[in-house]
Amino acid sequence: MSEKPSASLTGANRNSRVILLVAIVLAVVVLIIRNIDVTKNILLVMLGFGAVVLVHEFGHFVAAKLFGIKVEAFSIFMPPILLGIKKADRGWRIRILPELLQGEGEKSKEGLLSFTFGRKILPGETEYRIGLVPFGGFVKMLGQEDIGPVKESGDPRSFANKPAMARAAVLAAGVTFNVISAAIVYVIVFLVGIGLPAPIVGGVLPGSSAEKAGIQAGDEIIEVDGESGRLDFTDVVMAAVLSGNDEEVPMKIRHEDASTEEVSLKAEKLPGAPYRSFGIERPLSLTVAQVVPEDVNYLKVTTGLMPGDRIKAVGGIDVNGYWQFENIVVNTFEPNVELKSQRKGPSGQEQLVEAHLGLRFPEPRNNEKEGEKDLSNISGMVPRLRIILTPRTFGDWLRGLFHLKEKGARLKPGDIIAAVGDIENPTYSEMRKLTNEYKDKKLPVTVIRSDPNGVIQRLTVETMPKEDKDLKRVMIGIAVELDVEDAVVAKTIATRGQPEALMIPRGATITAVDGVEVRNFFDVARELKKNAGPSTSLRVDRRIAIDWRIDEQKAGNATIEVEKPEQVVTAQAIGKQNIPFKQLERLYKANGPIDAMRMGYKRTKIFIIQSYVTLQRLIGGLVSTKELMGPVGILAFSYRIVADQPLIYYVYFLGLISASLAVLNFLPMPPLDGGLVLLLIIEKIKGKALSMRTQELIAYVGWGLVLALLLYVTFNDIARIVKGFFGL
Repeated sequence: MSEKPSASLTGANRNSRVILLVAIVLAVVVLIIRNIDVTKNILLVMLGFGAVVLVHEFGHFVAAKLFGIKVEAFSIFMPPILLGIKKADRGWRIRILPELLQGEGEKSKEGLLSFTFGRKILPGETEYRIGLVPFGGFVKMLGQEDIGPVKESGDPRSFANKPAMARAAVLAAGVTFNVISAAIVYVIVFLVGIGLPAPIVGGVLPGSSAEKAGIQAGDEIIEVDGESGRLDFTDVVMAAVLSGNDEEVPMKIRHEDASTEEVSLKAEKLPGAPYRSFGIERPLSLTVAQVVPEDVNYLKVTTGLMPGDRIKAVGGIDVNGYWQFENIVVNTFEPNVELKSQRKGPSGQEQLVEAHLGLRFPEPRNNEKEGEKDLSNISGMVPRLRIILTPRTFGDWLRGLFHLKEKGARLKPGDIIAAVGDIENPTYSEMRKLTNEYKDKKLPVTVIRSDPNGVIQRLTVETMPKEDKDLKRVMIGIAVELDVEDAVVAKTIATRGQPEALMIPRGATITAVDGVEVRNFFDVARELKKNAGPSTSLRVDRRIAIDWRIDEQKAGNATIEVEKPEQVVTAQAIGKQNIPFKQLERLYKANGPIDAMRMGYKRTKIFIIQSYVTLQRLIGGLVSTKELMGPVGILAFSYRIVADQPLIYYVYFLGLISASLAVLNFLPMPPLDGGLVLLLIIEKIKGKALSMRTQELIAYVGWGLVLALLLYVTFNDIARIVKGFFGL
């Protein structure tokens, strides 16, 4: 015969649990006080998501009440129960953590922290709960189960005893409320006003439909497929996404000189892009965005810029748009370019400050297809390649943390590529060709490296080119730029300005141009430009002598004739430091409530269509599942919005989440609302419900798929966060 626990032991257990709970609460309070800003942001994020879930579940709740269905519980967030409140005959019954704080042998499920307060009232049938797991929510109706088939009951108010169409209406109400709430959110947003990306061309991708149509950065899109009222950049994106495979979308463009032009663009899937597009990039402003404190210091040290600065001049030339800034940078062949920016002083006065931007010269990606004729060069002389980026693994982070030595040779940023396979001093196109040929095979890469003491080393590293399934590109996993800080020629090629390749051997170092000593390709380009131009009475012979040397024994020279200075350099620069510019935005504010409703309806429709298109592309394999974001990723993204942006942007984002949730929940797959409605439609057509066994099988398979997807996207979310945290 088993012994019952003594009253003193039961009381001790109860007291220890209460003490533990109080300790946890005190610890949480201390953390909140010490991190008040973080707590405020987290609270806003949780309130926002709670509101989205509340609206969805409230839709089910209202519909169930209208159809006379008994609602047993209405919960925001998932079990276990954090707080439950219900009308009882003696007043309001409160339960706190009833499933976690139960007494010994307790069967009532009231828990240790349960109490009743208030006057005697009529008891209610619904307990209103807040779950401990801050995700989702649910409405528990009599006879309705999320896992398995509905339960049969003799109660006429049971969900199972209602007509199929009434049950379908209850299930569809959640989605309906999400759509309505999204529209209401956008009405509020547009009444207040919000900055959205303007329909300005920020850039044009090489080989795209936009480039072929002659569209240029700085052009404004004033009409898309016949629509011209209050366009923003989303309209341009969606026009491409929703167009047919061979459909040409008419557009009207306003150029910077105020002239207009009508064009037709055909959307296509460009390499690395998740959607079909016209090849038009989002516009950026010239104002430096807010960044985290560590990045503020880095930005200030490397460039002299600060968040809030607005670039006014680049290389001594005034600029009014980012595209002008980029155009000057791209065509500057110098180690760095001077910047002037406008900054607000401590007292609010504007001041002009000087800054600088270091430049580097990457090879354009389209060279892989177009071959040597478009290789970056200086009058036909192609520089060697320098590695600027290699994959960083978790092991690299650990070695850096504990100062461990590396095992074996590896490629490193700063290495100069001396050979790939059997090709000495390869060009970018030659390296890409070998990389493709050696897919899944060992490919030796020889590099030149300086050790900490400045001693030059030459070492060979074996690599294994692999195909990136998303990019559909075979890669070693490195990024390269031109080694313009030296004057070593990898190869000479024929160009428009130099029809025949110069007779300069691979690996030769340029030592002088027209008798002037040079040390790098910046010097080479400067001297070539200085001596370029047509023949004059002062100098008939415009041939320029270029001296080169391999070693102490082998040297020589070549001659070149350059007619135009702009023909000297084809290499295009980008900044060594990424300046985080703000998006170029325009204020979108309604003229009144009716206008706000019109704008809210349009925005809701766009995001619903966008969600369906994303799912369609996902099923068709046009969007990688790695692009999906789960609850963890959405919460992390929401936190960044709340921390970095005005509150109206988070409200705008919640409207997107609400619209997307409506689409996701109405997919025809149990246990989602759309799948359950589909089963009810089948029941209506057949005249009877599916067998209990079939319903159970469908429910368990559906839940298995949902949980598998949830685990997958959560893993992706955590992996992205970890990579971002450790800089991998």
